[in-house]
Amino acid sequence: VDFVESGGGSAQAGGSLRLSCRASGIIVDDFALGWLRKAPGEDYEGITYIRSRDNSTYYSDSVKGRFAIANGNDKKTVILQMDNLKPEDTAVYYCGFSYSYSGHLFWSWPVDYWGQGIQVTVSS
Repeated sequence: VDFVESGGGSAQAGGSLRLSCRASGIIVDDFALGWLRKAPGEDYEGITYIRSRDNSTYYSDSVKGRFAIANGNDKKTVILQMDNLKPEDTAVYYCGFSYSYSGHLFWSWPVDYWGQGIQVTVSS
């Protein structure tokens, strides 16, 4: 699976940014596509995904209510709208892909495939 990631950049606290990811090479019907991040000095964090089978979504507590994930033109494209950004959102954001294992999804690092990452910087 390969990824084309775009978006990100810099914003002030309270502002918004958008990330996009287009995945290719997916040949299964049930998978998770979403985002993980790595902040300086912190562990990797799986923050959100959308499941292809039923469009169900997952959000970590750290982003719930502020971030929203959705498919783009198809299930292999995801868009992450990040609102009410905080300085602690500063991180490298990775688009990720996970297979479904006996119907279960696991969204923690490392996932099955991930992109090169995009820097997001939020200033106070």
